[in-house]
Amino acid sequence: MHKLSVWDLDVPPASPTIATEPIDRVHLFRMTLGDARLQAEVLALFDQQIELLVGRMDTAPPAVVATLAHTLKGSARGVGAWAVVEATDAIETAVAAGAALSGPMAALAQAGAAVHAAIARMRQSEAGEGTGL
Repeated sequence: MHKLSVWDLDVPPASPTIATEPIDRVHLFRMTLGDARLQAEVLALFDQQIELLVGRMDTAPPAVVATLAHTLKGSARGVGAWAVVEATDAIETAVAAGAALSGPMAALAQAGAAVHAAIARMRQSEAGEGTGL
């Protein structure tokens, strides 16, 4: 029996510059080696992490905001949430420059909401198919 491998996919490498969906499903598939249960677990954790870290950023001093953004950026790269990566990058840049955080934080809130909605849609879709994301 041949097990599906990420190398069996005939798709180009994931590119954050061309991503149009909140979650790059091809990238996520590759990062989880196609394991649907692992994908579901990783997305659930990421969904919780966005809520938790953004909530902490709202009241944290700038240096802590940058640290939290950096943590979130690493997780976002892992699941292919490229808009979250861009927003957290902008937060880190703004903190380093001593610039206002309102714009980058608004972008992060928007990207986070899009990711949350996408994960909810994936769960609904997978539940309807009986695979249970």
